[in-house]
Amino acid sequence: MAFWRSFNALQPLVGLLSLLLVLLLNPITTAAARTIQRPSSHATEQQLPVFVFREAPAFRNGEACGSLDYDRIHIAMTLDVNYLRGTVAAIFSMLQHSTCPENLSFHFLSGQSDSGLISSIKSTFPYLNFKVYRFDSKRVRGKISRSIRQALDQPLNYARIYLADIIPKDVRRVIYLDSDLIVVDDVAELWNVDMDEKVLAAPEYCNANFTHYFTNRFWFDPDLVRVFRGRNPCYFNTGVMVMDVVKWRTGGYTKKVEEWMEVQKRRRIYHLGSLPPILLVLAGNIKAVDHRWNQHGLGGDNIEGRCRSLHPGPISLLHWSGKGKPWLRTDARKPCPIDHLWAPYDLYPSSRHWLEE
Repeated sequence: MAFWRSFNALQPLVGLLSLLLVLLLNPITTAAARTIQRPSSHATEQQLPVFVFREAPAFRNGEACGSLDYDRIHIAMTLDVNYLRGTVAAIFSMLQHSTCPENLSFHFLSGQSDSGLISSIKSTFPYLNFKVYRFDSKRVRGKISRSIRQALDQPLNYARIYLADIIPKDVRRVIYLDSDLIVVDDVAELWNVDMDEKVLAAPEYCNANFTHYFTNRFWFDPDLVRVFRGRNPCYFNTGVMVMDVVKWRTGGYTKKVEEWMEVQKRRRIYHLGSLPPILLVLAGNIKAVDHRWNQHGLGGDNIEGRCRSLHPGPISLLHWSGKGKPWLRTDARKPCPIDHLWAPYDLYPSSRHWLEE
C-alpha cells in the first residue's frame, strides 16, 4: 500500500515528463500549432493567452431534426479570455443535452480582435456553427458608471444592450446567455417559448426585494420613480434572456437603456452594472419564463461569493451569477458542493484529475 501511495504521488510528475519527451521527439506540426501558439497581431492589440481544451465529441442531430434556416436556434454569448473556460463549459452542456445540436448557431461578441480566442473555440468544437463579432468599447465610453464589482464595469458586460445592432438582420430571435452557466435540458424548449408579443422573455422573480436594485436617491425622486407607473416591476436576471430582435430594434430599446445610463452618470441611482438600466426599461413588461431556466445566484453575492445551495424545484439551467465562479474555486481546490455539477462540463484539463480522486 505504501508503494502505491508513493507511486500515485509521483504520477503528475511522470505525466509531465512524458509530455515533455513526446514534444521533444515529435515536433508540433503547423496545423496543431495553430491551437496553442499565439498568432501574430498588430502592436496595438492586447496580447491574450490561448487556452487549450480537450476536444469535445461531435454531436449529431436526431432523426426528427430539420435542416432549414427556420430550424436554427440562435444563441449569443460574450467571448472573453477571463470567462473563456466558462463559455466552453456552457457550449458543451448545450450541445450534450440538445436533441438537435447541429441546429445551434452561436453568435459571440468579443471586445478583442484576437484570433487566439477563436482558435480555442475551433479546436475544442471543430463542428460548431458560430460567428464572432467585434464589440467596440467606444460605444459605451463615458456611459459606464463604477459598480460594486470590477467585473461588472467591463465594456463587454454591456454588449447585450447592443446585441440587436450587431448580429445579422435576418436573425429575428436570439437567446442571450452569460458565460458562467450550464444548460442541463434541451435549450430548444427555451427557444420555443411563446413571447406574447413581448420584446424579452426571462424567468421573473416578483418575490425579490426590487427596491434593493436602486438607491434611495432614485426611490425618493418622484420624477424618476414615475418610470414604473402602470407597471408591476419584478426582478429578472439579464444573464438568461430570449430577445425578439426585431422588436428590440424597432422599439429603440438600446437608446432607452442608454438614456438611463446617462442619468446614472449624473445622479448615481443604482450600483450594479448593466442590469439596472435594463430593469428600468423593461421590468414588469416581459414574458415570464419558468424559474427552472435560471437557477441563478450560485456564485454567491457580489462581495464575498460564498457557497450557496440549489433552490427547490426542477432545474434546466444552473447559473453561477455572483462573485464566485466554479473554475476559480475549482483551481483553488476550494470548490463549493454545487461546483461539482459544473465540473463534468469543464474541458480544461488542469483540475480534472484531483476532482476525480
